[in-house]
Amino acid sequence: MSDITLIMLGAGGSTRFGLPVKKQWLWIGEKPLWLYVTDNVAQMADFAKIIVTAHPQEAAFYARYCDYEVIAGGASRQASIANALQKVTTPYVLISDIARACIQPQVLANMLDARDEGIDCIAPFVPSPDTVVYKNETIDREQVKLIQTPQLSRTQKLREAITSEKEFTDESSAIKAVGGNVLYVPGDVRQRKLTYKEDLFYLPCLKAPAHHQRIGQGFDVHAFCAERPLMLCGVQIDYDKGLAGHSDADVAIHALIDALLGAAGFGDIGELFPDNDARYEGIASTQLLEHVASLLRSCGFVIDNIDLTIMAQAPKLAPYKKMMQRSIAQILRLATHKVNIKATTTEKLGFVGRKEGIAAQAIATLHYYDWSEA
Repeated sequence: MSDITLIMLGAGGSTRFGLPVKKQWLWIGEKPLWLYVTDNVAQMADFAKIIVTAHPQEAAFYARYCDYEVIAGGASRQASIANALQKVTTPYVLISDIARACIQPQVLANMLDARDEGIDCIAPFVPSPDTVVYKNETIDREQVKLIQTPQLSRTQKLREAITSEKEFTDESSAIKAVGGNVLYVPGDVRQRKLTYKEDLFYLPCLKAPAHHQRIGQGFDVHAFCAERPLMLCGVQIDYDKGLAGHSDADVAIHALIDALLGAAGFGDIGELFPDNDARYEGIASTQLLEHVASLLRSCGFVIDNIDLTIMAQAPKLAPYKKMMQRSIAQILRLATHKVNIKATTTEKLGFVGRKEGIAAQAIATLHYYDWSEA
């Protein structure tokens, strides 16, 4: 039985990266970066458990893509580690950052071979190839170590170290601050950390995203109700009834959101915007669609086209189709020809035919953002 738990840190905001996609969600082939890196490290050693920290708003999406234990990270790297350590029962913990994209198996093997009872943390390093100036004074670069991850720590010592109110940038500095022993072993320049978009060109292990489409479909129905405006695709329709629902009940947008989430593998509208959450009571569905579009962009998806069918015996929707098309295209930042709106009756059959409500069906296609050409 392994005595090591692997923790992969992926909860950061990616604020310095410089691309519209979070670096955790750069697509490498058909995997997001966070999964690509975790899968690679998982194959390098025997781990008792593998934990991935994610941004709280993305943890549910991470969980849909893997069988690892996914937990919500904190507001800082140290807070994320503290959250993850609550799930650790092994004497050792190996921690790395998702942004450390090209971890070398030999570096990890050397760390594991160097384990000793008197060592609290093992950290890889590379020497500085350049002259180093500290506080306006040139110092001996032979004494400078550029510290990398992953780092192997004694779990109990690390728990003690991160209880400090001081924020540390890695485990070795935190453990050293509480009197722990740190062993530095040779790292590898190929383990460059992905911080800025320019770093992508120095990471040979990363290949471009796969070039194919993902397809999702959505369906929704809402019953008519009195004393409420009828909203479809964000356009108010002249009719004496509206639709019943927790939000503004825009059935067309709800079907579209489900199609988009389905194409991304992100579940459904009820999971993202539950109808028992007061924040969404009466909200314009256009706001929900804007949020989903932003979410998909940050997670590395590009929307290709939309095909939306609205089924209503009444009212007549033909005069509104162009307005609805423009509304959706504007929200999704698409050319209008990439949004197709169709309206049909059900030939007086079923609840739609009896004028009891409206149904909508949507199909959406996505592709991966190609960071290799950015």
